[in-house]
Amino acid sequence: MLLSAGEAKNLGPSSGPNRLRDLCTFCTISLDQEEVYRTKVYEKSVSPFYSEDFYFEIPRPFQCLSFYVYAKSMFQIRDLPVGKVAIRKEDLYKYCGKENWFQLQPVDPHSEVQGKVHLEMKLNELITENGSICQQLVVQIIACQGLPLISGQNCDPYATVTLVGPARSDQKKTKVKKKTSDPQFEETFHFEETVQSLRYSILNVEAVLHCKIWEIAFALFPRYLLQPKGNGTKSKPDDMGSLRLKVTYTEDNVLSSACYTALRNLMLKSPDVKPISASAAHVLGDICRESVGYEALLPVVRLLLHHNRLLPFLTSVAALELENTQEANTIFRGNSLATRCIDDMMKIVGRSYLTVTLKPVLNEIFESNKTCEIDPVKLKEGDNVEVNKENLQGYVQKVFTFITQSSSSCPPLMCDVFRSLRQLASKHFPADPHVQYSAVSSFVFLRFFAVAVLSPHTFQLRSHHPVSATKQPHHTTAKTNYLSSFKETYMYDFFKLFQEDECIEKVKMCGTLYPGSLTVRCVHMIFNREVHKRAQGRKRIGKKNFKKRWLRVTNQELSYHKQKGKEALCVIPVKNILSVEKLEESAFNRKNMFQVIQSEKPLYVQAGNCVETNSWIEVLSQVSRCNPGRLSTFHPSAYVGGSWLCCKEPNESTPGCKPCTATVLANIQLDIDCDRETERIFSFFSSNRSRLQKMEDACAGMSVYLGQQEECSAFTIQDPKETFRTIKELGEVLDDLQAHHDSKGALTDEPGTM
Repeated sequence: MLLSAGEAKNLGPSSGPNRLRDLCTFCTISLDQEEVYRTKVYEKSVSPFYSEDFYFEIPRPFQCLSFYVYAKSMFQIRDLPVGKVAIRKEDLYKYCGKENWFQLQPVDPHSEVQGKVHLEMKLNELITENGSICQQLVVQIIACQGLPLISGQNCDPYATVTLVGPARSDQKKTKVKKKTSDPQFEETFHFEETVQSLRYSILNVEAVLHCKIWEIAFALFPRYLLQPKGNGTKSKPDDMGSLRLKVTYTEDNVLSSACYTALRNLMLKSPDVKPISASAAHVLGDICRESVGYEALLPVVRLLLHHNRLLPFLTSVAALELENTQEANTIFRGNSLATRCIDDMMKIVGRSYLTVTLKPVLNEIFESNKTCEIDPVKLKEGDNVEVNKENLQGYVQKVFTFITQSSSSCPPLMCDVFRSLRQLASKHFPADPHVQYSAVSSFVFLRFFAVAVLSPHTFQLRSHHPVSATKQPHHTTAKTNYLSSFKETYMYDFFKLFQEDECIEKVKMCGTLYPGSLTVRCVHMIFNREVHKRAQGRKRIGKKNFKKRWLRVTNQELSYHKQKGKEALCVIPVKNILSVEKLEESAFNRKNMFQVIQSEKPLYVQAGNCVETNSWIEVLSQVSRCNPGRLSTFHPSAYVGGSWLCCKEPNESTPGCKPCTATVLANIQLDIDCDRETERIFSFFSSNRSRLQKMEDACAGMSVYLGQQEECSAFTIQDPKETFRTIKELGEVLDDLQAHHDSKGALTDEPGTM
């Protein structure tokens, strides 16, 4: 899913006791009741300009996508909800890929509803002892499904059935089900009323959630989808303001794996096709360039990555681009098929590398209160530009140092690609001794690290949780915007500092980026969050079994603390981590669990949400990836009651029953669904079939007229016969796959959408 939070307009009333003109605002994104992202906090404005993009895979089923706007003030303990936009999953296709203004709706605790209820009702006619006839209403509450998680946890739900009549009300309640969002009740209730009384009665069914910190009721008027329980008041949506959003949600109709064999094999053959421009992968990029840019290349990159075919493909497309590069100083600077594929590769395999390298210094920048603004136009009264320049220089120097010392953490695939780029650049420009470094630095600095520094939330380097109201948000903005002012005149003296020979040599060393042995560097914090940690050695059930702890990982140790800033209760050296894996929900009836496996007992941790769970696993796997003795198998559940819950083995020291995700790259490869990626490739080909036909005609014209024709300029055709052969083969494969879709009735009009 790709989300763009653009801007808000006329937030809340602009006058009166609830006016928002003097408050800072931020926006959150939630799947059902689980928050997954936040924007930065923006300064006092009723029309803030957010302009933030979020791209993520949805790791679980959901019913509703919601955007909440909050206001923050130093005089309020809790954030003030301004309004929300809620879009049901089945309605997302209406807004897919287009910017829309949405009217904010009021946020009412009783309206935060999700889930379904399965019930059966029947009406029996009974004869009483005195001979009169009455009606018996039989209501069976079978189950509820998809009830919300509260703070990432299952609650203890029960259901109530209330018959509200003209003279009296009768209420009945099911048993409480523990720690589940899909409770099975299977309970039947009977209501006896006269025919006249029942005619004017209303039946309410409520699913009630109980947990430590929250309780809410939902009402259902005999339908299956849970609806808000009315409270007699309604706010005028016109008073809330509006929010501009762009939502791109794709849900693919994936067929059985056998249906994709031919297309998948054709794509995997691409790295071996000579010339590379005649390959199926390159043809796809060519025909989709006008409609979706190079977005169609992402599933190609993921598919080739999974099958270890990405490196030769990237090498070939980079070599093709170099053939058309005349000046060494413009090498890999444009937006091309080659640069886009390498960009996608770095975003996929380099995310943990970014976290390990940049997160510590970015945390320091965001959490400090130092001003870095040196633009004369933006300086405020009382600002000292020299002090600000020192602050900025210090931060940039730290970022620069962390990057140039990060080669040992660079993923092996990135190292292999950069090695190929250096060799290709040196061969193409043999007279330029510096081009081998600029070929790599154009990706490493401009397309990888610089992007992450400017937009840290895009790579989950910062969650953008609101800062305190006493810390001015513009400081944060200034700190992440220094690279965007690189060519301004007031930056000249600052830029000269990084033109010294010492800095240039460090960049050259960074440009080699060979994987090497880990060197001992200063300790720096990488990731920290509040979590729930299971007390080791306790029984499976118990009030104090899970406790809130502050979990902290550096490049050398993992530790947990009673509170942030307190002394560590336990320290686990990174070198002792044998594996980091997800833990099945059934182990402790909790979602978003992961385990840190070491020689002692595993450390079981529950993260705040599904996104944080993945972040913890990626970070811990990255910092421990070179540890000796890493496990090849693990137990996906816990050892409880004398046996492993997953494989029922009684011996606690029994080797794991499931293969480990041994390295970060292996983890990525396992997470790639090749059938889904191939379906995405098919949908892009199908929606650009007319362009494919034009390319086929262009190949035929070049073969007949023996030369480049005007209609061929829109495509890269080096060998028209080989390209024609590929396109004909593609046509046959696409027709066959289309027939499979038609037989299933599953193909949609838009590529990848519902």
